[in-house]
Amino acid sequence: MSNDFTTLETLFAAAHTGPGGSVTPPIVQTSLFTFGSYAEFENRMAGLSDDPLYTRVQNPTVSAFEDMMAKAEGGEAAVGFASGMGAISATVLAFVKPGDRIACVEHVYPDAYRLFERMLRPFGVDITYHPVAEFEDNPDLLRGAALAYLESPTSVMLQAMNLPKVASHARKAGVLTMIDNSWATPVFQRPIELGIDIVVHSASKYIGGHSDTVAGVVIASKANIGHIRDLTLPLLGAKLAPFEAFLLLRGLRTLPIRMRQHQAAANLFVDRLSALPQVRRVNSPGANSVPGLGGRSGLLSIEFDETVDIRKLAEGLSLFRLGVSWGGFESLILPAGISLAQSMPFNSMQRFGVPRTLVRLSLGLENEQDLWADFQTALEKSAA
Repeated sequence: MSNDFTTLETLFAAAHTGPGGSVTPPIVQTSLFTFGSYAEFENRMAGLSDDPLYTRVQNPTVSAFEDMMAKAEGGEAAVGFASGMGAISATVLAFVKPGDRIACVEHVYPDAYRLFERMLRPFGVDITYHPVAEFEDNPDLLRGAALAYLESPTSVMLQAMNLPKVASHARKAGVLTMIDNSWATPVFQRPIELGIDIVVHSASKYIGGHSDTVAGVVIASKANIGHIRDLTLPLLGAKLAPFEAFLLLRGLRTLPIRMRQHQAAANLFVDRLSALPQVRRVNSPGANSVPGLGGRSGLLSIEFDETVDIRKLAEGLSLFRLGVSWGGFESLILPAGISLAQSMPFNSMQRFGVPRTLVRLSLGLENEQDLWADFQTALEKSAA
């Protein structure tokens, strides 16, 4: 790990020494910062100091979160945003211009897909979509591309990728690589150490962990983060607020512990679901299934056969709630049929052939045996 600590547990839990001996960074709830002298103000405006100036671009509470995320991911720097999509759009727009091509993995996060198709393509950016295997096995795929946009595992279908292999292809082709690491978190995967250039998180998910914060964060080299800070952070304005940064720092304190609990539930579900005759496939990559993946998070998807009534299954659950998002303390179910009902042409689940009998589960922090008992009971009734 590229930080001063040997473990993430210690990095996240180490006390902060702040005003009055505070063990957490204070919430600096201000829109602007003033200067004690003309010379200090002049130096800041000339870029000769990094003193806080305006919270849209810099804030001490936000900086504390960014510093912790940079260390956790093994990057040189980080920048926070008001949402995961704020982080994605600001990063892509910082490095892609009209006439460029983005090589994107199939089954990408639906709103990232809509960003590419509804906003970037009309402005002259070409986007091509490719299966995981093609990224891994076709060295020529990235030639001529400006950006490789990756997820490992991918959204909904949860296909994991050999990141060192893809990163090697990208370096030879001179292509920038960017990956959404929200599923694994730095607890289970650190893509920068595997050769990826830029890591993005929807911090609303496992980083926050309490379903009370919407945020995003990008981690990369100082040069790449500096480019984002100079261009898209101030001009698009999707800044991370101090209070949200405080909540994210709170979430990081327990992230390794929570991820182990999510993994325990997922391991139990994968083992038991895989033995059921009405289950065609369970999508949930485990530890060491690809290089650099050290564990399994609580987000998985299940493809059932036609004997299962998905509506009855969803409505028969007590501990699982119907809803979007994931990564919080609560357990959720999202049937693919609901998402497939969204109109084309901007429905990525329709475009990439997600089965109608597929459901996505986000396993929360409830006892895994209780979760399984609830799911098993609902599943048995769904086929009755």
